[in-house]
Amino acid sequence: MAATIRRQRPRRLACWALMALLLADLLALSDTLAVMSVDLGSESMKVAIVKPGVPMEIVLNKESRRKTPVTVTLKENERFFGDSAASMAIKNPKATLRYFQHLLGKQEGNPHVALYRARFPEHELGFDPQRQTVHFQISPQLQFSPEEVLGMVLNYSRSLAEDFAEQPIKDAVITVPAFFNQAERRAVLQAARMAGLKVLQLINDNTATALSYGVFRRKDINTTAQNVMFYDMGSGSTVCTIVTYQTVKTKEAGMQPQLQIRGVGFDRTLGGLEMELRLREHLARLFNKQRKGQGAKDVRENPRAMAKLLREANRLKTVLSANADHMAQIEGLMDDVDFKAKVTRAEFEELCADLFERVPGPVQQALQSAEMNLDEVEQVILVGGATRVPKVQEVLLKAVGKEELGKNINADEAAAMGAVYQAAALSKAFKVKPFVVRDAVIYPILVEFTREVEEEPGVRSLKHNKRVLFSRMGPYPQRKVITFNRYNHDFNFHINYGDLGFLGPEDLRVFGSQNLTTVKLKGVGESFKKYPDYESKGIKAHFNLDESGVLSLLRVESVFETLVEDSPEEESTLTKLGNTISSLFGGGTTPDTKENGTDTVQEEEESPAEGSKDEPGEQAELKEEVEAPVEDTSPPPPTEPKEAAVPEEEKATEKENEEKPEAQKPSEKKEAGSEAAPPAPEEEKKQKPARKQRMVEEIGVELVVLDLPDLPEDELAHSVQKLQDLTSRDLEKQEREKAANSLEAFIFETQDKLYQPEYQEVSTEEQREEISGKLGAASAWLEDEGFGATTVMLKEKLTELRKLCHGLFFRVEERKKWPERLAALDNLLNHSSMFLKGARLIPEMEQIFTEVEMTTLEKVINETWAWKNATMAEQAKLPTTEKPVLLSKDIEAKMMALDREVQYLLNKAKFTKPRPRPKDKNATRAEPPLNASASDQAEKVIPPPGHTEDAKPISEPEKETGSEQADTEPLELEGPGAEPEQKEQPTGQKWTLKNDEL
Repeated sequence: MAATIRRQRPRRLACWALMALLLADLLALSDTLAVMSVDLGSESMKVAIVKPGVPMEIVLNKESRRKTPVTVTLKENERFFGDSAASMAIKNPKATLRYFQHLLGKQEGNPHVALYRARFPEHELGFDPQRQTVHFQISPQLQFSPEEVLGMVLNYSRSLAEDFAEQPIKDAVITVPAFFNQAERRAVLQAARMAGLKVLQLINDNTATALSYGVFRRKDINTTAQNVMFYDMGSGSTVCTIVTYQTVKTKEAGMQPQLQIRGVGFDRTLGGLEMELRLREHLARLFNKQRKGQGAKDVRENPRAMAKLLREANRLKTVLSANADHMAQIEGLMDDVDFKAKVTRAEFEELCADLFERVPGPVQQALQSAEMNLDEVEQVILVGGATRVPKVQEVLLKAVGKEELGKNINADEAAAMGAVYQAAALSKAFKVKPFVVRDAVIYPILVEFTREVEEEPGVRSLKHNKRVLFSRMGPYPQRKVITFNRYNHDFNFHINYGDLGFLGPEDLRVFGSQNLTTVKLKGVGESFKKYPDYESKGIKAHFNLDESGVLSLLRVESVFETLVEDSPEEESTLTKLGNTISSLFGGGTTPDTKENGTDTVQEEEESPAEGSKDEPGEQAELKEEVEAPVEDTSPPPPTEPKEAAVPEEEKATEKENEEKPEAQKPSEKKEAGSEAAPPAPEEEKKQKPARKQRMVEEIGVELVVLDLPDLPEDELAHSVQKLQDLTSRDLEKQEREKAANSLEAFIFETQDKLYQPEYQEVSTEEQREEISGKLGAASAWLEDEGFGATTVMLKEKLTELRKLCHGLFFRVEERKKWPERLAALDNLLNHSSMFLKGARLIPEMEQIFTEVEMTTLEKVINETWAWKNATMAEQAKLPTTEKPVLLSKDIEAKMMALDREVQYLLNKAKFTKPRPRPKDKNATRAEPPLNASASDQAEKVIPPPGHTEDAKPISEPEKETGSEQADTEPLELEGPGAEPEQKEQPTGQKWTLKNDEL
C-alpha cells in the first residue's frame, strides 16, 4: 500500500504542475486573440489577420485597398504612409523613402548601396562609422537608419491590422526574401522590435506562398511526392523555388501533409523596378529630345520630374502588358511643359532585352540545388506582379518546356495568406489543421578552428579544421551540437558561411562578409582543474537555427563523467519523484517541446555536425553527442517517407540511455511496462553496483560579430523611444486636427441652422443674434489664432459654443420627438383599456385575475390619461421660445410604467393553468395529459390481427382500476387474451404501451 501511495503522489504533483501550465497559457491568451502577417514586398505590402470569426482575411487600408505602398514621407513635423506618402513623392521626393529594404544589412561599401544611390540620387545617404552602414539624412535634425524606417512601416501595418480587427495585435509573422542572409534577417527582427511587434517567425516569402498553395489543396496531397515549381518575380527580385508535397506520418497527429523546399534559385536585382527604371530613362530621353535646342535643363537633374516619370513608367508597364502600344503623357512635367509620347510593347521589350535573358537563370539554379531535372517538375506556377509581363511568360515557358504556366494562385496575396496561416498555427489562441513545413538552408554554415598537432616527434604545427554545421539545402529549424575533445584550455573558434561557389562574383560582393562570428571561450581550463578525477567528454557547443533561419549559439558546456558506487537505498525520495514526473511527461531527455501542437515545423533533435573526410585521428576531434541522421548536402529523395529517420533516432535514444545514471534504469523499465513489478533491492544491487555520474560546467562565451554588428541595446532603446515619440506626435496631431475640424463644422452647421424655420420658430431674434455673434467671433478666432491653438483650447471653445446653443437645440429636438412619442402613448393606452375591458368580461369560474390587479391597471391607465391631458394643456399655454414642460423622456417613463402593469397580467395569463374539470368516478383509464393531442391518443390503440378497431375492451379487475395506479404506472398486459387491443404474443411476454409504438 505504501508503495502505491508513493507512486501516486508524484503523479498527483505532475497533474497539478500540468494544470498550472495550462492555466498560465489560458491567461496569456487574454490579449492575443488576433494575429497578423505582413508580406513585406519591395514596392508594396499586404497585411492579413486571423481573429475569432475572421479566418485569414486581407486587411483593407484607409483607402480600402488590399495592398499598401511601402513608402514613408518624413518631414519636420509630420509623417505620411502608404498611398498618402506615394502621392507626396511628387511634391517632396527627397523626404519620401522607397525601396529602402535593399539597404538592410548592407555596409557602406556594398554594391547595392551604390546601386541605390544611382537609382535614387535625390536621397542623401549618411555614414555610420560604428556599424559601417548608411542612414537617410533628411535634414540636419532628421536622420533615420533603414531599420528605423522599416520599423515605422511595420508599426503602420500593425495600426492597419488593429483598426481592421478592432482589437490590439502584438503577434506577427513577417515574410522576407529567401536569399536574405543572417545580417539581413537580424535587421528585420530589430526593426520589428522597434515597432513593438512580437515576431512569431520570419518566414521566407516563397515558403509562405508554397504553404498557401498546399493549404487550399490539402485533399490533393497524398503519399506520392508532387514537385511544384514557383516562379516569383516581384518588384525588386526574382526567386524560383521547387517544392515537394506529400503526406508523412507525424508522432502527434498521424498522417499529415508536408511541404519541403527542395531547391531555390534567385536574382537579387531582376524585377519590375528595373523594368520601370529602364522605361523612365527612355521617357527622359524622349522629353529631352523634344526640348532640344531650347536651352532647357536635363530632366534627370530635376527630382520632382523624375518622380513623375517613374510613376508614369509604372503605369505604362502595366498597360503594355495588355496592349501593343500606349501613349505616355504627363501634364507640367518640368517648367510647366507637358510631355506626351507613344511607347510600343516592342520598344519596351527592346529596352529590357538583357533582363529577359536573365529570366531562366533562377530556374537553373533551383534545379541544380535540388539535383533534379525539369521532367520531375509537374507544374510551374507564376507568382509576383512582374510575371504579368508577356515577354517574361514567353521566355519562362520556353525555358521550362511545359505546355503552359500555372496561374491558379493569387500572385499578389498568396504569401500573405500563407504567412497568416503560419501565424495562426504558431499562436496559442488558435488551432489549425497541421501542415508540416520543412524549409531549407540557402547558405551553408560551418565551424572553423585551429589547433596544434604533432606530425613528427618534437615537431608541432598548426592545423586548420572545418566542420559543416548546417549544410546547403538542409532542413531547418534544427539544433546541433559540436564536441571539441582535444582542448583543456581556453580557445577560440569561428562560425562562417560554407562554400558559396553557387553564387556569381557580383552576388558574392552583394552578399557581404562571409565570416559570421568569432567565439571566445573562457573557463575551459578552470573546469578541468575543478574536476581532476573525472573523465572529460569534451567541450560541447549547442547551436540553434530557429524557425526564422537565424543562427544562435545557445550555450557551451564542459562535460565530465566518472563511475561512482551506488546502491538503491541511497536513491533519494526527491530523485524518485523526479523520475516519476519525467515518466509522466515522456521520460528521458527529449527535445524542447513547441508551444503549439500544429506541426507546422519539423522539430529536429540535437544532432551532430558533419565531420569532414580527414584522417581517422582527426575524426575524434569532434564527437557526436546524439546519433541523429547526418545532414547531407543533397536533400532526401521525394519518395522517402518521414518516418525513415525513426531507427536512427532510436539508436540515439539507446546511446543516451547508456550514458544515464544507473539509478534511473528501473524507472525507465517501469515506463516500458507499467504493470511490471520493481526488482528486489538485493537483485538490483547485484546487477548494477555502479553508475555513471555526469558533471556539466558552463563555459563563458564572448561573441564577436563579424558580418554586421547589431545595434547596441542603448541605441536600440533610443530608436524605440524615437519611433514612439514620432507616433505620439502623429496621434496628437490627428487629435488636434479632429478637434479643429469638429469646431469648424459646428460653427458652419449652426450658422446655417439659425435661418431654418424650425429653429426660428423656437427662438427670438435676440437669442439668434447672440448665438450668431458668438459663432462669428469663434470663426474669426479660428482663422486668426487657431493655427497655434492647442487641442485643449479647441475642445474648450467647442464646449462653450455647444453650451450656448444647448437650449435652442433642445427645444427643436423635443418638438421633433413629440408626434412619434404621443402616438405611441395613445396606442398603448387604447390597447391597455381594451385588455382591461376584456379581462373584466371573463366568467367568474374561469377568472384568473384578481380584483386588486385589475383595479391597479385601471388606476394606472386613468393617471396616464390625466397626466397627458394636463401636460399638453399646460404646454399649449407656454410660448415656443421657452423650455417645454412636455418632455419626451417623461412620455417614455409613463409608457414604461403602463407597459409594466400590462406585461405582468399577460405573463400571469400565459403561465396560469386552467382549473381541472371534475373527473368521472366510474372511469377506469387515466386521464390523458393536457398537452396530448387527439392523434397521440389514437396512436395508443393497436388492434390485434383479426379484430376491428371498434371492438370493445374487456374490463379489467377492480383492483387494477384505481386512478392512482393508472396515473403513476405504465400499463402492462400479460398474455394474448388480456386486452383485445393488443397483438397476440406468446405466453409470458409483457407489453408496455408507449406513444411511439406503432
